Amino acid sequence: MSIKNKKVAFYTLGCKVNQYESESLKNQLVKIGYEEEQFENKADIYIVNSCTVTSIADKKTRNVLRRAKKMNPESIVIVTGCYAQTNSKELLEIEEIDFVVGNSNKSGLVNFIQDIESKKSKILTENIFEERAYEEYEFATLREMSRAYIKIQDGCNNFCSYCKIPFGRGKSRSRSLESICKEVEVLTREGFKEFIIIGINLGAYGEDLNSDVNLEKLLETVVKQQGVERVRIGSMYPDKISDRFINIMKENEKLMPHLHISLQSCDNNVLERMRRNYGSELILERLLKLRNAVQNMEYTADVIVGFPGETDEMFENTYNVIKSIGFSDLHVFQYSDREKTLANTFTDKIDVNIKKKRAEKLEELRKEMAKERREKYIGKELEVLVEEVKDDGCSYGYSQNYLRIKTLVATSGVNELVKVGISNLEKELLIANEKGKRTE
Repeated sequence: MSIKNKKVAFYTLGCKVNQYESESLKNQLVKIGYEEEQFENKADIYIVNSCTVTSIADKKTRNVLRRAKKMNPESIVIVTGCYAQTNSKELLEIEEIDFVVGNSNKSGLVNFIQDIESKKSKILTENIFEERAYEEYEFATLREMSRAYIKIQDGCNNFCSYCKIPFGRGKSRSRSLESICKEVEVLTREGFKEFIIIGINLGAYGEDLNSDVNLEKLLETVVKQQGVERVRIGSMYPDKISDRFINIMKENEKLMPHLHISLQSCDNNVLERMRRNYGSELILERLLKLRNAVQNMEYTADVIVGFPGETDEMFENTYNVIKSIGFSDLHVFQYSDREKTLANTFTDKIDVNIKKKRAEKLEELRKEMAKERREKYIGKELEVLVEEVKDDGCSYGYSQNYLRIKTLVATSGVNELVKVGISNLEKELLIANEKGKRTE
């Protein structure tokens, strides 16, 4: 069968970085003649881009891989991504998997596929820690409705005690500012107005470059590019929110007043055992200072409950700090052991029922905060980027501070920036009764 007749299907787990990389690989394969197929349909090649941030992600990856072979027993099944990098030999023991290609070789996966019939080894992974420079992907133009993602960095040097990601992604490596600006330029010409800056550890951007470039410099540069209307920043560590960062957020209206915070805990003892380089006092001081400086600033966050040794008092400390700050959303995870990590060796593990109760308590707080943070916008005007117009005649999109808005009288089209008056709240969806005014 010729390449032009071959169908390839992708399944991507995990973060936006993985999704960005899958999009790049997909684009490259389509360019050389492969036809993209939905994963649930029969294809010649199935590519699963894996995640290993939790044991649940590992399990889901294995299930997806087995499902692929069932859809076409004659197909070639390839697993790549973080789980492929950290557990290549384990994955190859699964009979449904044909090839394992780690993150260290992911960017070369298209060439690998073109020459796949000559491959003698079924594993293609190298030491990820030998990667010293950022690996450029062909511009991925990962689109999510009216937004486009820009990957600026890979890897992480922190080695938090619970986290397996450095073993899957390697050390921090930054993309050149020139390459980033070029991709933004291409995407603005395609009509994109909003860009989301993504990476594994954004705050470390530029630390490995022999220049004065850092995250703050990058943000100042990107917002000045012609055609850029909105810039969002992905996940941030609290200790990377510098005074300069706060000032840039305050002075640039194109930087959206929302941050996703890699919080994990707000108790000093737990943070120390997690090997986070800050305490709860810094979390409070930085996040409240930024909120006071930037109008309508909102936060979302990741939190781990039931970390080894976490007492009821330590959990309550986290609960109280989160409540005092106020978050528009939380992603709550129950701690799970990850091989190769320091926390995996800790003996003071928390009972599963206790972890469940703590997660449920934080989930109740999440609902309370989500309602409280959104109610304050009723009667006010917010700017929304329209992402979709549904058959019910309503339009949907996100405000500058990443609150989802439903406009009952649809705006004229997708990818428009409009100002709408918020009339009420339905669950966690802000409602605007009247058609919005286009932003001049």
